[in-house]
Amino acid sequence: MSPLLLTRNFGDAQALSLEGYEAKGGYQALRKALAMDPAALVEEVKRAGLRGRGGAGFSTGTKWGFLPKEDGLPRYLVVNADEGEPGTFKDRPLMEQDPHQLLEGIIIASFALRASRAYVYIRGEFRQSIARMDEAIRQARAKGYLGAKVMGSAFSLEVSTHPGAGAYICGEETALLESLEGHKGQPRLKPPFPAQRGLFGRPTIINNVETLCCVPHIVGMGAEAWAALGVEKNGGTKMYCVSGQVAKPGVFELWHGTTLRALIQEQAGGPLPGRRIKAVIPGGSSSPVLTADEIDVRMDFDSLMKAGSMLGSAAVIVMDDSTSLVRALHNLTAFYSHESCGQCTPCREGTAWLHKILTKIVNGQGAIADLDRMNSICEAMVGKTICVLADACAFPVQSFTRKFRPEFEEYIKSGKRWSLTGWREESPAPGFGGGH
Repeated sequence: MSPLLLTRNFGDAQALSLEGYEAKGGYQALRKALAMDPAALVEEVKRAGLRGRGGAGFSTGTKWGFLPKEDGLPRYLVVNADEGEPGTFKDRPLMEQDPHQLLEGIIIASFALRASRAYVYIRGEFRQSIARMDEAIRQARAKGYLGAKVMGSAFSLEVSTHPGAGAYICGEETALLESLEGHKGQPRLKPPFPAQRGLFGRPTIINNVETLCCVPHIVGMGAEAWAALGVEKNGGTKMYCVSGQVAKPGVFELWHGTTLRALIQEQAGGPLPGRRIKAVIPGGSSSPVLTADEIDVRMDFDSLMKAGSMLGSAAVIVMDDSTSLVRALHNLTAFYSHESCGQCTPCREGTAWLHKILTKIVNGQGAIADLDRMNSICEAMVGKTICVLADACAFPVQSFTRKFRPEFEEYIKSGKRWSLTGWREESPAPGFGGGH
């Protein structure tokens, strides 16, 4: 069991104040960082093996290294605190229970990147998160951790929050930049990538909240010691969200190599009494589903990829044997159809089409051929759009209907229909269902 780092101050109200955070060793990593060369800081993060905690799992140090050489003009750090992936709730407590930890990570990262301006793009519904971060920024500025000549150095930095408006698409980094600039939140074509041409046309790095919260610990304890808390190529500790039909849902900080079964059984208390696990989404709603026989997999980026799924935002959604996976998939496609920005035809039409077919199925009017039709639609969506929202909808459709096809076929043949009061058995409507 690795030590608690990111969540060490959770539940301690004193850590909300700058003085309380300092009393627990806060901002000591910043002092150490300011005495280092910025390029050496980038290498330290690269050596630690920190991978982006927002979902992609790309090397943070490598990403930082993509910035071009300084040209005397502004460059930016943008914090992605939008957290719109269903099942994900780790970044919000990091901001609300330990805001100075994130702020220290932002300042260190900005120094390493030679950025003089940072923005924290926070989901608009997270009002307390915004308030806590604004207060932490105010306290830090008053103490000299922000503003001109940070802690007496030649480095200057301003940080501010920016509320989003509840659009899932703005979790995609270029759509976030568009929104931050005041435009409609739609993804940009890449290249150019944000590191070359990002916010206001200037070099920009976008990092997730949890990613930046790791940075003070990497600097404070050293890259090798931090990396040793995880497994090869997956360093440090990791925050996992567990929701669904478990005894103790919550967010847990564990070593990066814990297994999905251990996470569910030991941390989340296992399935509800009298129930057994049926299916598990391991990394947020966009990740391919796993069966109950596949949960002895290590919860790191590489292991889950080999298992045919992905770690994503480490949002584990557990479904027991009382769950209708037909209804669950119908809910997921409703979400992605609603949240598609409509810019790309395969996404706009594909997500809507998938949802319409599943609506027909849950209304007792489906046909077996609809399952193959949905997979054909998915093939026309994956990799065909500017961002991966289309893929995010297609992956669960493909995995649900492949791994649990008998349940979908049985449901279609039975002619079940869904109502607000629950399931009711009815004969299939003429011309539909019946396994045709």
